[in-house]
Amino acid sequence: MVGRATTHALVGLEPRRVEVEAHLASGQPTLTIVGLADRACQEAKERVRSGIASAELEFPKARVVVNLAPAGLRKEGSAFDLSIALAILAASGQVDPAALGRHAVVGELALDGRLRPVSGVLAVAEGAKRIGLERILCPAESAAEAALAGVEPIPLRHLAEAVSYLSGGSRPPPFIPPNGRPVRAHAPDLADVRGQERARRALEVAAAGRHNLLLAGPPGTGKTMLARRLPGILPVLGRSEALEVTRIHSVAGVMHRNRTLIETPPFRAPHHSASMAAIVGGGPGPRPGEVSLAHRGVLLLDEFPEFQRMVLEALRQPLEDGVISIARAFGRADFPARFQLLATMNLCPCGGRGNPAAECGCSAQQLARFHAKLSQALLDRFDLVVTMPRPRANELSSPPSEGSDDVRRRVVEARVRVDRACLVRTDEASALLDAAVDRLPLSGRGRERVVRVAATVAALSSAERVAAEHVAEALSYRVPKELAT
Repeated sequence: MVGRATTHALVGLEPRRVEVEAHLASGQPTLTIVGLADRACQEAKERVRSGIASAELEFPKARVVVNLAPAGLRKEGSAFDLSIALAILAASGQVDPAALGRHAVVGELALDGRLRPVSGVLAVAEGAKRIGLERILCPAESAAEAALAGVEPIPLRHLAEAVSYLSGGSRPPPFIPPNGRPVRAHAPDLADVRGQERARRALEVAAAGRHNLLLAGPPGTGKTMLARRLPGILPVLGRSEALEVTRIHSVAGVMHRNRTLIETPPFRAPHHSASMAAIVGGGPGPRPGEVSLAHRGVLLLDEFPEFQRMVLEALRQPLEDGVISIARAFGRADFPARFQLLATMNLCPCGGRGNPAAECGCSAQQLARFHAKLSQALLDRFDLVVTMPRPRANELSSPPSEGSDDVRRRVVEARVRVDRACLVRTDEASALLDAAVDRLPLSGRGRERVVRVAATVAALSSAERVAAEHVAEALSYRVPKELAT
């Protein structure tokens, strides 16, 4: 007899239907799993056998072969445990096969029969909806995540609950979605920053226009402090954007269990020792990296030149295309990566350059090696580059400055103007832009970024057209001479 259950495997972020077939035959009682299953999936044999026994159900005294079809699709992880167990129980007549066929299944089994949450439940639920299944059997902790896909989750805490439900017995308590909008997560406030008005202005422009920003200057000038306050002035995500971000974090397994829909822009700040796979994604899976986890949000690279050069150069393509494609022998996975790049750096290896109170001891060769870590092509992808001076005593002792809430309101209004209207330049603005292209080392990409920043500046000032002063401000944010050498 054959029992079947439906689940999904993930290829990148894309769910692929998997039919779990369990066949019982006479012979020595064994359990074999075929269908290109990895080691974690193969280890389901012991978890399923113990889980069925712990649920006071009978494991078939027969030769059991479980096939994960299609056999050519690689299956990874423990999310197939529940579907394997239910397929075996359906084949042995302990579960109604017709009832099981009307549900998608996902979840990991503990040895005592309890169900544990797994990653990627949102994507699996979306795959179930796509093939016409309206209900999904899943761990209770994952019910809120599955409900985001528009299917009805059947929240389960134990394998025995699943068997009772499919056999027409008691139904688990239904999942009740939370009411109201979640409170915005706390973020550091801009009011804590003293002085650095030019850098604060650049941060506001970057937030309003989704621009990449590089903050450079001596140590202790507040570069990292200012950078970590960018999330606090960003608007919340729309519904479709929030689902997109939540799907990525679910597949990566970094979802907080007390959160469902991620409605605030993600903020990622990996250490400079992070590997290529950690930043851009990869692994045998492959899995999304930091650039994808920062999708629709901010990727902060503190101590920018300390990252491996090949890692930094790998950012050039997703910064332009908004997607990262990872090719492996078995196929290709595409991950969205439309993020704001925010970076901080010193002006020299010792940190003394740019600080009047300190003397830079770096030789010309050290400076050349330091600047060689950042290619001109990479620097050209920053819309705004700001050199932050050492703050003065009166600035540090000044009262709190404007807070994040007031700045965020201006950012939201400016984004609406930028997204809805294409502001036209005045003749004076166009003339200034043409002169800048002729006289400055401004590439075609650099010119386009100046145009975009000027439009954002005009939107922040509620102007009807892009004027010469808006272009002038945008030009002032190009790569300074301290980084051009």
